[in-house]
Amino acid sequence: MKKFIALLLTLVMMISITAVYAEDTTITYACFSASGAQEETLKKMIEVFESKNPGIKVDVQLTGYNDYFTKLATQIGGGNPPDVFEVNMENFLAYMLRDACADLSELGINTANYSEGTLEAVKNDGKLYAVPMSFSTCLLIYNKDLFDKEGVAYPTDEWTWDDMQAAAEKITDKDNDIWGVFQPISYHELYKSVGTNGGSLLNDDFTEFTVNSPENVEVLDKMLKRVRGENRVQPTQEDMAGRGDWDLFTEGKLAMIITGIWAFPTFTEKCSFPWDVVVEPGNTQKSTFFFANVNSISSASQNKEAAAKFIDAMGSDPDIVKLRLDASWELPTIADQSQLTQYLEISPPDNRKAVFDSMNYAAAPPALLEQGAVSEIIANVLSTLETNELTAQEALDEIQAQLVDADLLK
Repeated sequence: MKKFIALLLTLVMMISITAVYAEDTTITYACFSASGAQEETLKKMIEVFESKNPGIKVDVQLTGYNDYFTKLATQIGGGNPPDVFEVNMENFLAYMLRDACADLSELGINTANYSEGTLEAVKNDGKLYAVPMSFSTCLLIYNKDLFDKEGVAYPTDEWTWDDMQAAAEKITDKDNDIWGVFQPISYHELYKSVGTNGGSLLNDDFTEFTVNSPENVEVLDKMLKRVRGENRVQPTQEDMAGRGDWDLFTEGKLAMIITGIWAFPTFTEKCSFPWDVVVEPGNTQKSTFFFANVNSISSASQNKEAAAKFIDAMGSDPDIVKLRLDASWELPTIADQSQLTQYLEISPPDNRKAVFDSMNYAAAPPALLEQGAVSEIIANVLSTLETNELTAQEALDEIQAQLVDADLLK
């Protein structure tokens, strides 16, 4: 009788356990970047994940970009957030500061799968708050013919701003509309470039603006010297006469341009000269743009463990990575470049490896709740500097004063 009772209890326990595992965990996934062109690719990615993770189902909530962030803000503000949500870097930082993103540090994310720079961009106080899913970045793209004509050695991944300036001075021929380099003086270029000199627009705990620090003044001064004075190497808007920077490059009038990898198809089609790329030069260190879409888990999610498996897979599962590459849907942020052979083999440019190497120097936007207002103040002052005589110190002092007066860190 005792054996019968023991057997019966064992059977009951097995049935209970089976019932628990028979019930799927469903996680909701709000996203936008697949809308319009990659819906089928996303569907295949979800199928791959679910086949490898029986017991977890993904409920996709796909919304077009124009409506997505309003909808997401309503969901989170109304206390009904999705388990996982996709955001670009600017919006990620705002949500992270509002404690909407869960700390992923103890949820089993395999951080070794991702490039170091991309992970640093989604951390705060050493804690991980998102998994980078896809990215694009900026590089130094150069015209080989203009370098050859002046007998100047091609750029390398180790170049500094001084190296770039020296080459630009040798190649620039203003009388014949030949220019050495183009890097706009803008909000995005400033926040990224000050990082090349150890500077930042904010202090370490995000409580004070540090726009007019000596490190930042030195950077802006170097940028201004490119477009001012007899030895200038960068065209002004007047010099460009209605042309864009890409126009100048494809016409063979510009030796170097700092722009994104999204320029590759256009330059391949329109450039009649050989061109290549290197990691963007820096001043005392490197710092480059990191345009990315990341996946965060809601801090209110009841399915964090399952959600963590999902976002890790979306960022690094080899089969999902291949689907992304096959579809030319941005680029994965994985550290293992052996998975990226098909992308690396396309030419031009020959040095596509620089695309991934640059991610080790990724610069995230400043962590600001009022990102739009801050960028507008900075851009308004910077946009005047080609046509006035403000020094770098005066310009950054003016920006600092306006930001403090606006009290945008409250």
